[in-house]
Amino acid sequence: MKFINIIGTTGSGKSTLARKLAEKLKIQYIELDDLLWLDDWQESSNDAFFCKLKLSMDAASTGWVIDNLYSRSIDMIWSEVDTVIWLDYSFHLSFYRCLIRTIKRLITKESLWGSNKETLSNILGKNSILYFMVTHYYKNKKKFESDMVIHSNIKFIRLRTPKEAEAFFTTFR
Repeated sequence: MKFINIIGTTGSGKSTLARKLAEKLKIQYIELDDLLWLDDWQESSNDAFFCKLKLSMDAASTGWVIDNLYSRSIDMIWSEVDTVIWLDYSFHLSFYRCLIRTIKRLITKESLWGSNKETLSNILGKNSILYFMVTHYYKNKKKFESDMVIHSNIKFIRLRTPKEAEAFFTTFR
């Protein structure tokens, strides 16, 4: 069994890699944003979020890949995880990807979690995913570097470019 958590800043490709890896390994994919977000960009209560996360983890008897990492969920996830894959891409690449993805979602009116959609007002405000990415990029990087030391019992794989991630994906079993 494999229990994998993919972390990285907004726009790094966590969900894409997690989906592909879960499919390749034939294990459950758990998307934290799907467990957290309710309609109208409302967050689930902590109790509801933890309940959904625990049920998802327990139901995945052959293993799971979880994308993302919220500080509130680190203890629950990392108490079971054996591998953390950190997509540690440059600020410029991550911002570019986040910007392109956000604009695409705005234009196509793609639903995200529940009925949530990107709107011009939530792209330009303080709740913007772009604003979040810019303000949290270096803080998250520092935290993940610290986590690698603190949680030395977990295997960390740090991928610094999409090319490294692709090579990793090709060989990972």
